[in-house]
Amino acid sequence: MSTMTFIICGITGLLFEIMWTGLGSLLSNRLNMKGTTSVIMFPIYGLAAIIKPMYKILKRFPFYIRGIIYAAGIFFVEFASGLFLKKYKCCPWDYSKCPLNIKGVIRIDYAPVWFLIGLLFERILVFYTRLTGSKTF
Repeated sequence: MSTMTFIICGITGLLFEIMWTGLGSLLSNRLNMKGTTSVIMFPIYGLAAIIKPMYKILKRFPFYIRGIIYAAGIFFVEFASGLFLKKYKCCPWDYSKCPLNIKGVIRIDYAPVWFLIGLLFERILVFYTRLTGSKTF
């Protein structure tokens, strides 16, 4: 996992979250669509860089298998990082009042979102690898 791939995933994740929260504000009738995130999320999103070496192994599998594996990985990282950050009272998210939450740090109903986000990160990383001429894949 290269530093540049980590940075690309970190920034991409922050942008995804800003879009998600901005579009989600429409559900609360906030028409300004203000999106938010936390700097704490940068290294967590950066961990999506692990998808790049995983893809080398998983590319022979159908997209839905890869998506399920990526979603499971995202749930694991979200759960572990959420518990760690809660311990130090700096977790920027709290799902405790949401349905289908586990310990307030993950939401099972987000599985389809993580499935799609995992595949989207995969496509971004494949594109970046081809763009830079890397021989990784």
